Amino acid sequence: MWFLYILLALAVLILLLAITAKKSYRVSRSINIQRPAAQVFEYLKYLKNQDQWSPWDRKDPNMKKSYQGTDGEPGFVAHWEGNKEVGTGEQELKAIIPGKRVESELRFLKPFKSTSDAWLEVSTPNPGITTVEWGFTGKNTFPFSVMSHFVSMDKMIGKDFEEGLRNLKEQLEEKG
Repeated sequence: MWFLYILLALAVLILLLAITAKKSYRVSRSINIQRPAAQVFEYLKYLKNQDQWSPWDRKDPNMKKSYQGTDGEPGFVAHWEGNKEVGTGEQELKAIIPGKRVESELRFLKPFKSTSDAWLEVSTPNPGITTVEWGFTGKNTFPFSVMSHFVSMDKMIGKDFEEGLRNLKEQLEEKG
């Protein structure tokens, strides 16, 4: 009988955690790059350029990639299959707001399925300095929503975004 009480208590706990869980997440980071915004944006609008600065490319240099469409235009899709650190998925360019913002959809297939909206946005706080913001948002669905009580998406992914932006800065500032 005590087993049923424990099982019922566990079910109630999971239900309460699910009800009170965060329903969405947002992670973003930014960095200043000493290059004109037009030059930075022109580089960012091509998904293939992410191969040069993405932290995940460095976590799996043997990642298999394939592409569909014309890079730098909405509808372009980059597909990857990598090790357990990078998983399997694809990124599709959804919108390009010239000189301002690149929007894409991230579709993770393995180790678990999820979809997130991602963006790269440029602004110019001072002449010759470009701020790049990189971020993504998505919905927490059950059972992953319960995990939001214990694991912060911002803490998990934020460090990778910071590393990627440092790589991007280095890449663009070295190009001159």
